[in-house]
Amino acid sequence: MMIDLKDPEFISDPYPFLARLRAEGKPIWHEGLGIYLAATHKDASEVLRNKSLGRIYVDREPESDWQTFNWLHSESILESEPPKHTRLRGLISKAFNRNRIESLRPKIEEIVKELLDELTNGVPSFDLIADYAEPLPVRIIAELLGFPRSEERLLRPWSQAIVKMYEVSPSDLVKQEARKAASEFSQYVHELMLARKANPGSDLISELAQVEEAGERLSAHELIATCVLLLNAGHEASVNGFGNGMVALLNNQEQRKLLFRDPDKHGETAIEEFLRFDSPLQLFERTAKEDVEIGGVMIREGEKIASLLGAANRDGSIFANPDSMDITRSPNPHISFGGGIHFCIGAPLARLEMSIALPSLIKHFPNLELSGEPKRRDSFTLRGYERVEVIKN
Repeated sequence: MMIDLKDPEFISDPYPFLARLRAEGKPIWHEGLGIYLAATHKDASEVLRNKSLGRIYVDREPESDWQTFNWLHSESILESEPPKHTRLRGLISKAFNRNRIESLRPKIEEIVKELLDELTNGVPSFDLIADYAEPLPVRIIAELLGFPRSEERLLRPWSQAIVKMYEVSPSDLVKQEARKAASEFSQYVHELMLARKANPGSDLISELAQVEEAGERLSAHELIATCVLLLNAGHEASVNGFGNGMVALLNNQEQRKLLFRDPDKHGETAIEEFLRFDSPLQLFERTAKEDVEIGGVMIREGEKIASLLGAANRDGSIFANPDSMDITRSPNPHISFGGGIHFCIGAPLARLEMSIALPSLIKHFPNLELSGEPKRRDSFTLRGYERVEVIKN
C-alpha cells in the first residue's frame, strides 16, 4: 500500500494508516520514498538492533555549502557505526553518565518552579509548549553544556531549523535555513570549546574536551557534533513527548481524572504511556550493509529500511488495547527511544525532566483544560505540536 507522508490527513492522525501497513505483517516497499517500512513491533525492533543494518550518512554535495551540515552529522554518534560508534559512545558516556544526569535533579526542580511561578499570573491561559514544555529542556541542556543564560534563546531556533531536514522532501527554504543554523551553531560551540580548553569549568563541554579512554579523545568536530546532537535530540523528545501526551490526556476525561487525582502515584507510568501512545519520533532509517532478511523480506545491500516507531508502539500483539491511552500500563515495552546501539543516550535525562515536570504542572494547575484546538507541527518524522493553549481555570 502507498502512504503519502506529507498528506495533511496522514500527519493529523497517522495511526489508522499505520495500522493498515502493520496488518501486512512484513516490511513493505515504499516506491515514493525508495525505502522499506517496518511497522510491526517485531520488525521495527529488529531494524533497530540488527547489526547487518547501519546508519550510513551520505554527504549532501560535499564540495558545496553543505560542508558544515555534513560533518555535524557524519561526526555524530547517531550517524556512526562500530568501531567509530563504540569509541564515541564510550567517550561520551564517561562524561554524560548516570551520576551527572541525576545531579541535574535540583536544577530541573528549580527551573520547573521558576516556569510555574512565571505562569502564576492574572492571565487565564498559556501555551503549554512555548511557555513550559520547550523552555525546560532547553534550559537544562544549556545548563549542562555551560551556555550563558542570556544566549539560550538562540538554541531552539537553531535546533528546529536543523531537524526540519529530517522530514520528507524539505523545501529550498528549509535547506537554506538548515545550512545557516548548522554553520552558526557549530561556530558558537567551537568558540565555547576553545574557551573551555583554555579555562575548564564543571560543564559538559569542559569534560568532553578532557575525557580520554585508551589514549583516545574526541576530535574538535566530534565534540561540536556531540553538543549539537545533545540539544537537538535531547530536547525534541522531551518537548514533543510531553506535548503529545498532554493533549491526548486532556482529551480523555477518564485518564485525566486518574492522573490529576494522584500524579505522584501514576506519574512514572503516565510518562511511558505518553511516549508510547503518540511517539515523538516516528521513523528511524537504516541501510543494509549486506543482504539481510527482516520479517521474511530480503533487504539487499545498499537498500534502506525504516523502523516505524509509532506504528510499532500500537501493535496489538504486544500492547492490550493499543489505540487507547492507559496511564497505568505496565509493562510498557515501547521503542520510542530507539534500541540497540542507537538507543537514545539522552533518554534518562528526558525521563528525569518529564518525571518532575508532569506532576509539578498538575499540582500547580489542578483544573487545567485545553483551550481550543491545538496546532500540530506540519511534520511526520518528528511528531509534535507548535502550540497547545490551555486554560488554568
